[in-house]
Amino acid sequence: MGAHNNVHIPGESWPHFTWLAIEFFITLAVGALSSREIVNIIAKEATPDMQNWYFFGIIAGIILAWYMGIRPLVFKRKILETRY
Repeated sequence: MGAHNNVHIPGESWPHFTWLAIEFFITLAVGALSSREIVNIIAKEATPDMQNWYFFGIIAGIILAWYMGIRPLVFKRKILETRY
């Protein structure tokens, strides 16, 4: 019985977009949990409609801050480059 040359190796064929999806959902979860705590602190007297606006606005701010501010700075660092 011979060996096959078409063996599936998961480490070499993992799709890149799944890492982006995982990163997005982690960012969304951090934003939602942070937003919930911030809204509980600052919007106690607001109506439920306004609390929803605060909640989703803070989530949007956190996601925009990550993808437009923090992430580009982190991934442009020379330390993250792989040089052999």
